[in-house]
Amino acid sequence: MGCGIAQVSAQAGLTTILYDLNPEVLEKAKTGFHKTWQLLVEKGKFSATEMENIAKRLHFTSALQDCQSDAIIEAVVEKMEIKIALFSQLAGINDKQCIFASNTSSLSVSALAGQIKNPERFIGMHFFNPAPVMKLVEIVNTNYTDEPTTRVIIDLAKQMGKVPVVCKDSPGFIVNRVARPYYLEALRLVEEGISDFSTIDSLMEATGFKMGPFRLMDLIGNDINYAVSCSVFEQLNHPERLKPSPIQKEKVQKGELGKKTGRGYYDYSSPEDKLKS
Repeated sequence: MGCGIAQVSAQAGLTTILYDLNPEVLEKAKTGFHKTWQLLVEKGKFSATEMENIAKRLHFTSALQDCQSDAIIEAVVEKMEIKIALFSQLAGINDKQCIFASNTSSLSVSALAGQIKNPERFIGMHFFNPAPVMKLVEIVNTNYTDEPTTRVIIDLAKQMGKVPVVCKDSPGFIVNRVARPYYLEALRLVEEGISDFSTIDSLMEATGFKMGPFRLMDLIGNDINYAVSCSVFEQLNHPERLKPSPIQKEKVQKGELGKKTGRGYYDYSSPEDKLKS
């Protein structure tokens, strides 16, 4: 998600810094960006000169001290303590007017804001995967967030070519709250032996959904999807209808996280997706 957001930002004309602790991750990102942009040039989406200008706007660093900006979008692992620690460090090297935005999809934005300096400048900015393609961005306000911060982030989302939707902080926000039954009911059908992954996906795609629930979970990442399921379930006081599936848990425990690991509900090790037996 971090790479996708950085790509969108640079393409929107913004000077962008992509930070990661691991230099190898940054090198992989550079290679990925080059391949993506070269493909877009070949498709006529923009010229070679435009590609060069976009590349010049995107900088890479594994030094936190370099992360000084007017606005910072965080997309690290979905663990409250890690996000708070990162934002606390960033607050120490940035001006108090810097806006901090979290791309969290499952954690309470209000709980994060309450642990960070200048919480009025903290907001949720939830992109969807893949960030360069998906238009929607949820702008998540907390009780701390001031109106100028909301306006700036709405304008930033629009500059990035996104469609911002403002909502209050609540479990799963809007999209993930609505989407839980899509995933969980499909998983229940498999648990009960009524159908299988590929049949359910094929049926849902035949009715107009761009992706069936299992292909979509593999794209999002089964670790992320399971974390969101658990978070919404916990925060809404354990409603039976939103109980996470043991199939999700098993996939995470086995490291079968979807496309990013080469295997999830499907096997991505070959050119054609093969249903994992």
